[in-house]
Amino acid sequence: MQDGFDWPALMRAGMRGLGLRPQEFWALTPAELLFLLGTTSTDAPLTRSRLDELAAAYPDK
Repeated sequence: MQDGFDWPALMRAGMRGLGLRPQEFWALTPAELLFLLGTTSTDAPLTRSRLDELAAAYPDK
């Protein structure tokens, strides 16, 4: 069993798949890379009611 990240696979996905240059790849955080690869967290999407709550809490001035 492997611990941590599969760097060779992530490098292939980032540089070959996404077309990132090495310096662009290494400048990303793991969270940013996963977002670009489409593997974001399993959090539920923002609902209309939650958006309304946020708008009420932080109104535009």
